[in-house]
Amino acid sequence: MLLLIVVLPLAGGLTAWLVARDRADRSRYVSVAFLALDLLLLIATAAGAAAGAPGRFLVETRLPWVPGLGSSLHLGLDGLSLIMLGLTLVLGAVAVAASGPEAEARPGLYHLLLMATLSALAGVFLAADLLVFFVAYEAMLVPAYLLVARWGDPRLAPRAAATRFFVYTQAGGLLLLVSIVGLGLLQAREPGSFSLDYPALLERSVPLPAAAWLLAGLFLAFAVKLPLVPLHGWQADTYAAAPTGAGIVLAGLMAKAGGYGLVRLAVPLLPEAARLMAPWAMGLAVCTVLYGAVLALTQTDLRRFIAYSSMSHLGFVALGAFAGNDWGYRGAVVQMVSHGLSATGLFLLTAWIERGAGTRDLSVLRGAWRTGPRTRAFGLVLALATLGLPGLSGFVGEFLVLVGTFQVSPWLAAAASLGLVLSTAYTLRLVQLLLYGPDAGRAPIPDLTCRTAALAA
Repeated sequence: MLLLIVVLPLAGGLTAWLVARDRADRSRYVSVAFLALDLLLLIATAAGAAAGAPGRFLVETRLPWVPGLGSSLHLGLDGLSLIMLGLTLVLGAVAVAASGPEAEARPGLYHLLLMATLSALAGVFLAADLLVFFVAYEAMLVPAYLLVARWGDPRLAPRAAATRFFVYTQAGGLLLLVSIVGLGLLQAREPGSFSLDYPALLERSVPLPAAAWLLAGLFLAFAVKLPLVPLHGWQADTYAAAPTGAGIVLAGLMAKAGGYGLVRLAVPLLPEAARLMAPWAMGLAVCTVLYGAVLALTQTDLRRFIAYSSMSHLGFVALGAFAGNDWGYRGAVVQMVSHGLSATGLFLLTAWIERGAGTRDLSVLRGAWRTGPRTRAFGLVLALATLGLPGLSGFVGEFLVLVGTFQVSPWLAAAASLGLVLSTAYTLRLVQLLLYGPDAGRAPIPDLTCRTAALAA
């Protein structure tokens, strides 16, 4: 069943490609139907195993794959992977449904690449073998690159942005591969015991000097995807140039693969090295929170605002992962889910504004939301969710991370709290310009349709 959950989005993409015939709606409906079926299959699988499973996972699938490398096609579903996979399928369906005019050029291929990315993400979140994880982690790269390069905004050099994204993430993938192989070699206690099975690796240990180097490789590989400073050079240009569906997948899901790698692999597999490296990793996470917030405060392009505010909020994920306690861990997971939802909503609203006004420049869009009650309402709620207002999910994740960080280092928690102050500043600036700023003389933006409002909700 788990293997079917991974393969079903790819099968849906292939079906959409075959039935498209240059009609975007046909391939879109097929893709959404397959993702809905996959979500139902996931719910049924989790419900059937909820009565209790004796092992680490609720459900496991293990098939022979590469026995010579100590690797099998081992998939496992537990609470964390269930949350992330559910988020993937829901936001993936939103990304497919939100495909705009850019998808009208070869819609079948567009949706095939989008569904292939979602299938690879499902493999990442279900992998219980490090080689399977690596293959799925790298499989996301090619379709995402093609989506940005082929269907990106032609005004923003999409091929250059996609190439930068490819180079950064491919370099991180090489570090990930070296670290995975090193883990398997150093944890093999005797000849023939080489294994890349995740549960088996959890039971073994690596001596500290080598473990620190391996953790550094894993950390850098996942920090590129989040991204953390100074490995963020690809993010803003890629988010700005990407088509709407690909942008939702990049911001709402692919960035979470980096956070998931920290929470699932890096810290649990090398706990001693993680404790040793925690001050440095947490310091870099705090720098990311503050740096991203400062850059978001100066942006006039809505897509770049989403990029830098995302970088700031995802810094809390790395901060919580290395806090070394349950508060930080739970906060990191909640923050990944919360940011995925809010970033997706912001991408949808930005796409709607750009289609109606022909621009996403805040200096031109001032006061343009006054005539759209649905647009104004959804925009305000999403802005407050991004801000982290108490009562919304963004507050819960960041609060839990700060509590966990305070138990380790009050100074780092205080510094990260400044990011919340800055997030209030840049969010209120956004709301003031769009809702209450002086009218720029532009024709009013059409109000959200029921379909777009439902997707944003």
